[in-house]
Amino acid sequence: MAWEQWQWWLLEALSLVGLAAAWHALLHKRDPRAAFAWMLVTLALPFLGVLLYLLFGINRAQRRARRLRVRQPSAWVPPSARVCDQDRDATGPLPDLARAGAAVTKARLWPGNALETFHNGDQVYPAMLAAIRAADTAIDLATYIFENNGLGREVADALIDARIRGVRVRVLIDGMGEWYSRGIGRRLQRGGVEVRRFNPLRLLPLNLNLNLRNHRKLLLVDGGIAFTGGINIGDRHLLDPPRIRHPVADLHFALRGPVLADLHAAFVDSWIQAGGDDAVLSVNGAPLGDSLCRVIADGPDEHIDQLALVLHAATAAARSSLRLMTPYFLPSRELIAGLQSAALRGIAVTVLLPGRSNLPYVHWATRHLVADLLQRGVRVCYQPPPFHHGKLLIVDDAYVLLGSANIDPRSLRLNYELGVEVFDANFARDLGDWFDGRVAASAPLSLAALAARSLAVRTRDALCWLASPYL
Repeated sequence: MAWEQWQWWLLEALSLVGLAAAWHALLHKRDPRAAFAWMLVTLALPFLGVLLYLLFGINRAQRRARRLRVRQPSAWVPPSARVCDQDRDATGPLPDLARAGAAVTKARLWPGNALETFHNGDQVYPAMLAAIRAADTAIDLATYIFENNGLGREVADALIDARIRGVRVRVLIDGMGEWYSRGIGRRLQRGGVEVRRFNPLRLLPLNLNLNLRNHRKLLLVDGGIAFTGGINIGDRHLLDPPRIRHPVADLHFALRGPVLADLHAAFVDSWIQAGGDDAVLSVNGAPLGDSLCRVIADGPDEHIDQLALVLHAATAAARSSLRLMTPYFLPSRELIAGLQSAALRGIAVTVLLPGRSNLPYVHWATRHLVADLLQRGVRVCYQPPPFHHGKLLIVDDAYVLLGSANIDPRSLRLNYELGVEVFDANFARDLGDWFDGRVAASAPLSLAALAARSLAVRTRDALCWLASPYL
């Protein structure tokens, strides 16, 4: 009798726990399909379902992200202080998009900036090394991957030499990105460089969190020039001649002007989260060009969804063309709908993807979803090798969104990313011409090619797509 009572008590306890988990899913899931699915799982399988929900169903990203901050950052000025009248009353090209960026980010649209485009490490590394070697006061570098190879050691030695000259050098490396190539952090520290690791993986105290990565790439030198985009530091981005078997093409940019104030604030915000001090250096705010620029410091904390919302605004604001380049393309249903809607309005929408990805399972997942875009008139093209890691959005030959973010859930929900909006017709046209050249050398994807896949291949692609929120 006692054992039967315990069985009933256990069954009732499991039922209550299942109900509690289902209630939690009802209150906290933003997608009704996800909420309904988790409610069914937790109610139908009170023990296993609740365990699965605790492991995979609860989004702890924002809470963990806030715990990363060792103290309140003083660098990122409260949002209400950042909006300028120019943003509210924008009258230039794409004024609706300018107002949307201001409303989402509360960051200023800075006038008077100059930008320079670099293709691949062969162009940008010499410029970065020249800036480091000419530094007088301060160098701040944040990167996801800093390889311990020929190019990586050359950059590290240049940073060490700058430190020996009396320049303050701070280097922030992502704690998981460092595992791609160990040892460069110790080399820098031995040379006197301040090094911090963002959310490092460790056993004691335990931290095995694979999310919340700092995917930003940013180099600031003397408050006068900044480099940002998609390029990490290492031999993989050298193509002429290549130093590895499968080199990686990419885009990177140099910026000068008042926008450096917000770029530096974004670096300090990440530096503080990694346990560093909050020292902010003065920035040369003199107008040096004609570009209007706004920094988008996206992340899974108070900045969550900023880049995603700006992307949605861009699809709605386009009037003639929308060009999108990304290495990993796993868009949300909302973004797919935005691209479809733009194409149905007669906008020339082109999505440029690598023909062969360094992450084949992402490529397979993408193939499962692109039919929805092709059916509505979106043009999808596959670039020839080498694998292109560039990220770029161009709207109406008037607006460019550049930075570190891919079009996938990891970048837009779980990573710390950095984007820069640029309102400049000349800059946008130049990049648009380059983009069109890439499209001309690429292979268009067709519905017929997708339909020609075997049943086994289509099944594999669909299974990868099913796992796309976790890729």
